[in-house]
Amino acid sequence: MKDPNDTRNIGPRIGSPLWIYLSAVTVAGLVLAALGLLNIGGLQALARHPLFWLTAMLVVVGEMRPILTPGRSSTEAPVASLTFSFAALLYWGFGAAVLLRAGAIVLVGLTQRKAAHRTSFNAAQVAIAMAAAGLTLAATGIHPSPAAPWLLTGPQLPMVALAAAAYFTVNFLLVGVAIALHSRVPVLRTLRLALPYQAFVNLVLLSAAPLVAVVMGARSAGLVLLFAFPLAAIYANAMMSVQREHQAHHDELTGLSNRKLLIRRTGDALAQADALGVKTGFLLLDLDRFKEVNDTLGHAVGDQLLQKIAHRLTHSVRPGDLVARLGGDEFAVLLPMVREASAAREVASRLRAALAEPIRMEGMSFGIEASVGIAIYPDDATGFELLMQHADVAMYLAKERRSGVERYAAACDRNSPARLALLGDLRRGLDAGELELHYQPKIALDSGAAIGMEALVRWHHPQRGLMMPGQFIALAEQSYLMRDLTFQVVEKALAQAAGWWRDGLRVPVAVNVSARDLLDSGLAETIGRGLTRHGLPPGALLLELSERVLTSEPAHAATAVEALATLGVALSLDDFGTGYSSLVRLRRLPVHEVKIDASFVSRLLVSAEDKVIVKSIVDMVATLGISSVAEGVESAEIAAALQAMGCLAAQGWYFSAPLNAASAAAWLADQGAARPAGAPAQPPRARRAKARPAAARPPAARAPAVAGSPAAAGGPAVPGDPAVVSGPAVTSGPAVASGPAAAIVPPPARG
Repeated sequence: MKDPNDTRNIGPRIGSPLWIYLSAVTVAGLVLAALGLLNIGGLQALARHPLFWLTAMLVVVGEMRPILTPGRSSTEAPVASLTFSFAALLYWGFGAAVLLRAGAIVLVGLTQRKAAHRTSFNAAQVAIAMAAAGLTLAATGIHPSPAAPWLLTGPQLPMVALAAAAYFTVNFLLVGVAIALHSRVPVLRTLRLALPYQAFVNLVLLSAAPLVAVVMGARSAGLVLLFAFPLAAIYANAMMSVQREHQAHHDELTGLSNRKLLIRRTGDALAQADALGVKTGFLLLDLDRFKEVNDTLGHAVGDQLLQKIAHRLTHSVRPGDLVARLGGDEFAVLLPMVREASAAREVASRLRAALAEPIRMEGMSFGIEASVGIAIYPDDATGFELLMQHADVAMYLAKERRSGVERYAAACDRNSPARLALLGDLRRGLDAGELELHYQPKIALDSGAAIGMEALVRWHHPQRGLMMPGQFIALAEQSYLMRDLTFQVVEKALAQAAGWWRDGLRVPVAVNVSARDLLDSGLAETIGRGLTRHGLPPGALLLELSERVLTSEPAHAATAVEALATLGVALSLDDFGTGYSSLVRLRRLPVHEVKIDASFVSRLLVSAEDKVIVKSIVDMVATLGISSVAEGVESAEIAAALQAMGCLAAQGWYFSAPLNAASAAAWLADQGAARPAGAPAQPPRARRAKARPAAARPPAARAPAVAGSPAAAGGPAVPGDPAVVSGPAVTSGPAVASGPAAAIVPPPARG
């Protein structure tokens, strides 16, 4: 039963402490073994006796099959070859014992394809331990050899006990130090933990050796063979127990540890980390798009692929690390000791690199990608469940960002206590009416007219003060509160628009809607009822959709957009240029307006590439009959450049910061947007920019109307606009000065 987490065949890095130690022990052991073999006497006569070959067979069989016991790994398992090789030491001496045991180790290593460094070290450390036992016997005056075997008697048992103690002490120290260096665990701690079990099993095996030696003294191979039967019974019983435990603690398909064993080993690692003052790393790994393999090629191929993946994972971790399969295509890796989080990230990167190598199978080549989440104890969690939960959060963050590897960050945890508390506060805040809308004007670049107001939500948190949308909208989108929040914002915006329209400030109000809102089949119906309740035409409301919404959820978005278009509500595509909208999709959607993302607009004067992007967007949407609006305009120079490109409208701090409802009404009135009900549309007064030379200002140009704006110059009437229905038909826009335009509005002081 092969343990996939057994990393002893992975060679140590040349020059590392483990490499130096293994090399030193191997050289010393080989020297002692060579000396023992050179000084052996009567070997030819010994080779002709059946007893020698029977003993050799028992040593090989015992070496080949360690005695596995429940709760112990193969690295801790004792071997029955110890009993027969130590009996050979007592009966034939050091040379014959080294020949039998070291020869068996080399033979088994070759047949089981164990690494050369592992096989040579095992043979060497046994040779050194046998030499220590042989020297102990020699010190008591006992010198067995093939030519003069030692016939053991009862009074000589204390000498045997001393030799056995010498063997165990040397063997235990040599192997314990190697395990400690291999596992990166302090030597004393390793020896202290292993001593009770190893002392017991070695006592049992070494205690049987004198009995075998006494029977060998009868020079009867048949009598020695009888020892094989009780050993077989021990093997069978241990094997059944181990199989039951293996099935309970390992994944049946891959042989990796399962969740139950992972929990136990993680608990041990965390206790060890506390005792030593170190950190423990935990990686959660999920295969990307593995479901496609099962769906396309079947589960049989998927299972074979998982087995190969498991093999690659176990051969890509550090010695002592544990790889477990949690189910499906999800794996966990326990790093018992890490000095810094960078070490865990290095292991994660190595795992991804190993999986990225193409896997040839069934005549096809598979390229596997994985997302890995990292959590560190005690920095990120205080126990196994929290450690796994936080690694899971980091893993999904890696999937969302397509970064491959991410470490847990509380700020990105949708289920962190702080975020859950904030979600509860938001629920209470919605009920208590703590949300408030601020409004940012949208300005026509050719006339300086206010052609719209964008509603921006603010939250007056009782403890945290005024919170911006970026602090709570993402949280709401991931919860059940987004529907309530959107409906409340729409209701507040419609109520405010109704008040403005009654006062003659007839500009449409824009409201942002999220991807989650578009999944709500009742959105259009709710908006329709709201418009009717407040006595507003559809042109009084403009809904802004992020471009990413249309590209990530095109089917759901298209259905919702069509319903809103049927209602007569104008639609605006926000953050344009940051997604992957195609011309075909843009043409098919009932979009009236495109808002160019501020990231391009802000670099318009310093980046030739961004200038080309903005100009291309303006020209493209104009060709499709769609209005263009620039976001994030913060200077007169950018506004002038946009107007020269043919951009129709803009908004940003250059024109006005977001204003509360009262300030927004005063701003609109000051701009001259107010007019008596039923009167024809009049151009609003425009604040003039600071005087600049006429040559430095762009010439005025009559632009097509921004959809949904009753104040648009020369634009078509908006369906349902009361000003158009009750007043005279608007046949032309406001007069445009024949001289240089001076309609670009300067910003108010930022407060």
